[in-house]
Amino acid sequence: MARLKQRTSSLTASWRRPLEILGGQILARFNRADLAIFHEFLPPPYGGGNQFLLALRHKFESLGWRTEANTISITTRACLYNSFNFDFDRLRRFQRPGCRMVHRVDGPVGVYRGSDDGTDERIWQINHELADATVFQSHYSLTEHLKLGLTFINPVVIVNAADPAIFHSRGRSPFDRRRKIRLISSSWSDNPNKGAPFLQRLEEKLDWSRFSYTFLGRSQVPFTRIRLIDPVPSLKVAELLRGHDIFITASRNDSCSNSVIEALTCGLPCLYVDSGGNPELVGEAGFSFSSEEEAVARLDQLVQEYEARQAKISVATIDEVAQRYLAVMGLDPGVGPG
Repeated sequence: MARLKQRTSSLTASWRRPLEILGGQILARFNRADLAIFHEFLPPPYGGGNQFLLALRHKFESLGWRTEANTISITTRACLYNSFNFDFDRLRRFQRPGCRMVHRVDGPVGVYRGSDDGTDERIWQINHELADATVFQSHYSLTEHLKLGLTFINPVVIVNAADPAIFHSRGRSPFDRRRKIRLISSSWSDNPNKGAPFLQRLEEKLDWSRFSYTFLGRSQVPFTRIRLIDPVPSLKVAELLRGHDIFITASRNDSCSNSVIEALTCGLPCLYVDSGGNPELVGEAGFSFSSEEEAVARLDQLVQEYEARQAKISVATIDEVAQRYLAVMGLDPGVGPG
């Protein structure tokens, strides 16, 4: 009897996924959408890519485009699918002629994680199987994939942007050298490549009579002087950023850090490790470093040149980014839906 129940349960599980997809395909016949986004959406706070796609989808809808998630209706003209954060089999089953397929790619994942489990190869395969065009989030990401011998279909580079309703510089605390300079870093991932071990070492070299420091998010290493705040919703993140002066990131091999974009959008010049897409995002609105000693020296320089560097902040807006995505998806941003 136990063996029969186990076999019945196994058969039920094997049929569940195809039935779910079939049900989705039937429902899709009654949906009316202009564009689809395939991504495993999760409620924030959760990851930069998730945050960006929530903001992008909201912008599409504010412009009048009808969107759907993880399904493709008979009226859907374009589908944006994100890296590997979605159900590959489901996308294959829903794909149909007449729907332009655009693949948003980050990474390389193996370089970022420090080990290769085949994820980049799978991303490349689904790109060549389905994509009409590819969006990379930085020139760094595109170049690193080429170094690995991974070429993608019709690549373009479009950086991310923050939700302006949440992340902005209005009402931020004024900068004042007569008080302690307020430093902040953030990361939802405790991957060591996000830089927490570096910040732990930096603690020992900072002059704590001049600085205070907040780390927002998750860290596998303990801090003694840096204040650690657990992940909070985006509105609180933006509020905390506006209450600080300088953003520091030691994240390595990050294709397009949403944390950096959010900090810049809130008016914080940045000190960043010279790695990944960081230099492309920050530009002249901060300084790079490659060691703890250099970070301390560059921090002093940033304090001295604060107003000039803050004035150099230049970030793409979600409006600009949405228009570029619509163009790549073959949805004329100048005409609009309908």
